[in-house]
Amino acid sequence: MTERERQVLGELATGKNNQEIAAVLGLSEATVKTHLSNLLAKLHLRDRVQGVLFAHRAGLIQ
Repeated sequence: MTERERQVLGELATGKNNQEIAAVLGLSEATVKTHLSNLLAKLHLRDRVQGVLFAHRAGLIQ
């Protein structure tokens, strides 16, 4: 997982949508979608919910 993907995942885990994540990280919404898609594929996760659960279990967020 890249540092940017980790940042996107951290924001996702706080309940932000793609538009909000893009605003916080200074990215386009399309770039956020790409990072999320790549991240879910790398981690073999089905959807955003599993991504949030992964972030909690991995200790990426509290």
